[in-house]
Formats: sequence, C-alpha cells, structure tokens
Amino acid sequence: MKIEKITPFLVDRFLLVRVYTDAGIVGNGEAGLWAHHKMVYQAIEDLSAYYIGKDPRQIEHHYQVVSRDTHFMGAVISAAMSAIDMALWDILGKSVDLPVYQLLGGKCRDKVKVFANVTGNTPDEMAESARKQVAAGYLSLRTLPFFPNWEAQTPTQTISDAIAIVAAIREAVGDGIDLGVEIHRNLRPEQAIVLAGELAPYRLLFYEDPLAPESLEAMEYIARHINVPMATGERFYNIYQFKDLIDRKIVSLIRPDVSLAGGFTQVKKIAAMAEAAFVGIFPHLMGSPVNVAAFTHLDAAIPNYVLMESHTTTDVFNEIVDHPVERQGGYIVVSDRPGIGLEIDESKLARFPYRFKPIEGWFHADGSVAH
Repeated sequence: MKIEKITPFLVDRFLLVRVYTDAGIVGNGEAGLWAHHKMVYQAIEDLSAYYIGKDPRQIEHHYQVVSRDTHFMGAVISAAMSAIDMALWDILGKSVDLPVYQLLGGKCRDKVKVFANVTGNTPDEMAESARKQVAAGYLSLRTLPFFPNWEAQTPTQTISDAIAIVAAIREAVGDGIDLGVEIHRNLRPEQAIVLAGELAPYRLLFYEDPLAPESLEAMEYIARHINVPMATGERFYNIYQFKDLIDRKIVSLIRPDVSLAGGFTQVKKIAAMAEAAFVGIFPHLMGSPVNVAAFTHLDAAIPNYVLMESHTTTDVFNEIVDHPVERQGGYIVVSDRPGIGLEIDESKLARFPYRFKPIEGWFHADGSVAH
C-alpha cells in the first residue's frame, strides 16, 4: 500500500486532512494550531512531498524521518505532522479492520468521561448553568472565573470576582460534582498564588493554566506556593517539553493535544511517561468532530486518562462526517468502527467556509497588553 495524495481542507475554524492510498483507503486527521491554520495548511502541503509514495503503515519511521531530517521544529510543523499522523493511524486501523484503540493496546474503558463548561455573566447565571449541566448528566464541570472586561479591573477585584463565581457554582452543585477552573493564562505569578489560596476550600479538581507557558521556572514557583492541583501543557508541541514538565513534579495533570503534540505516535509516549510519574492525562481538545473521535480512541487506550472537554459545540458540524461520536450524558461512547471511526464527507465541507482569526489583542485599562 502506498500514499498517493495528501489534501488539507480549511473548514470553518478547523484544518482537516485526508491521506489517500492506492488501496482505496483514505485516512482522516486534523491539525490543532487553531489560530494559525493557514500556516499549517502550507506546512502540510510542503511535508506531503516526503509522504507520497511511502507505505502509510510505517508510522513511527515516518515521524522520525520528518522530525529529525533538519531538526527544525515548532508548533506549525508539529501540528502538520500531528494531522498526518492521525490520518496514518486511521489508515492502519482500516487496513486491518480494527479501531485505533485496539492498535494502541486495547480499551482501558468503555466510555470516556468528559466535562461541561459553565458559562454566564454573573455568579447567579453561572450557578444556574452548572445546575443545568449536572441535570444533563455531567459529573465534572469547568469554569473560566472571570467576568467580561476583567482586564480593565484591578487584580484585587478580579480575584474577588473569581472567588464569588467558584463559590456560587460549588454551592449550586454540591460536593458530589468535580469542579475545575480555567485561568487561561490570565494572571501573574503573585495573583495566581493568592487566588489559589482563596479557592482551596472549594476542593478544585484542577487549577488550569494560571500562567502563560513560556516559563516553566515561573510555573514551578507557583506550584511550590499553592495547595491546589495544577494542570497545564495545552500549548506544548513535543515530547521533550512534556518530559521537562513531568520531571519537575509541579503538575497533577498534563494537557497534551493529539492534533498538536505529535498525533497518536507521540501522545501515547507522553501518556506513558506521565503514567510512570502518577501524572494524569487531561487532553486539550479543540476542533471538529474528527478531533473528538480521534481523541476518544486515545482516551480509551491509556490507563491514566482523567478527563477532557465534552466539546458539544462541534455537534453543529456533525454533517461533515458519516459517524459522529455518540454521547451519553457526561460520557462519550468509544466507537468500535475501524480506524478513528468515521469518514469526512468532502461534499459537505463547502457549507462551512473557512473563518480567519484576525489578531485583535486584549488590553488592560492602561492600554498594556493582557493575556
């Protein structure tokens, strides 16, 4: 079997890829660098020159050749390689009539637990949103504990508002529901430390991305001064970054993205490193129904999986695939169909034209850049 063609597709806010073979099997994948898809699109086209004519089943070999040929790496190249890698695993599964989770070692679970996002513009609205999600069957919730235009406030007010939001949600759902907060890299180290101390009584499952990912030293400083479990890693794009994070013993959960951090080939290894350190896998998921399906296979096959986003917002795009995932309350059912369990319907993609994300910025009251 040989690869004949690789075609990327810009669809709404997604970048999909299909890898065509001379055996008639087509693999489906997706890239995860959502803010820079046009760059990744070009990278996929450039990398295709290597893959065409090769056996798609030699997945590890191809990853090593491409990543080590010139040793120039980065998020754009990694996202392109991740999308192709995902599609190659899809081809391998279809070629032997097995789902990808079987190729990764078999199921550790029959369904994958997911969380729901809590939304609203006031603590009362967020409390009501949390109650509705629990009524829908979710056992785990996440919230961004900031009001609109928080950047214009003083840090003291922002921290006070965050405490009010988390308190309202916890009171609304009780202690039987897991709750995490997504800080979204919005705080400075001293602010993150103060807020974590105030939130500790609300028994958080995770304190996610309190700081931008550029400095692990700063992240380590925060970890040494807080008493809540920290999660980070969604911006990391290779196995070496995750090894450094795990070795520093500063996080309880790491957030690899299959469509950014090296596809199934690399994220399976990242999960194994984390398993040996008793660190949980909390995948970062953005994208189309293709990513949702693919991530579910990884989640099913690793023992230290903890949680990922339900990502129900992608359901409006279900028509672009033939078999979207099946949801059961706060779970996604693991599909037994070959590969990642679906095919992209190319005839439907034009219904969702690409939406470019312009750079607009976020600013504090004094005009300085936030985030």
